[in-house]
Amino acid sequence: MTEVLAKNLFFIKEHVGMFKASNNYDIYDPETNEMFMTCREENLGFFTKLLRFTDYKRMTPFNIEIRTASGEKVLTVKRGISIFLSTVEVFDANDQLIGMFKQKFFSIGGKFSVLDAQENELCKLKGKWTSWDFKFVKDDVQFAHVSKEWAGLGKELFTTADNYMLEIDANIPADHPIRQLILAAVMCIDMVLKE
Repeated sequence: MTEVLAKNLFFIKEHVGMFKASNNYDIYDPETNEMFMTCREENLGFFTKLLRFTDYKRMTPFNIEIRTASGEKVLTVKRGISIFLSTVEVFDANDQLIGMFKQKFFSIGGKFSVLDAQENELCKLKGKWTSWDFKFVKDDVQFAHVSKEWAGLGKELFTTADNYMLEIDANIPADHPIRQLILAAVMCIDMVLKE
């Protein structure tokens, strides 16, 4: 696992644009304001692009790659067409399935399970529809928190509603695979729950 995933703070900044069909993000170290990862959705088909500008946007498939600033692949996050509920697969740098997310049926506030490759539940993502406040939890233990509010050194980067902070608990070992899934899930919050 690449050392960039050992960090505990990730500032995610979405690329904004009036006629933007793809989902593209830059990931910064909020303590240094250095961009150290990118998240790009590059090969969109014609019909997917077209549907991204309609009410069917939440149903469209996606295939995004998270890479280091130097271009080394870290993760791939994929979803097919979604009618009611999303199942999103996460692959490591070698294109091996490492886990998935399954959206909960009729969840209030947005919720999905974070599963390993054998579909064992590692934690749940719970949040509020009304705000960007999401937590990764299991048995009352919080693994990570995602919020639009941040009082640290990266505060000046928060210029639009498309920016947010991921904070992974320092007690999670640097090489634990749940870190990969949490980072991938953060991209899915925006594409699955918040669009």
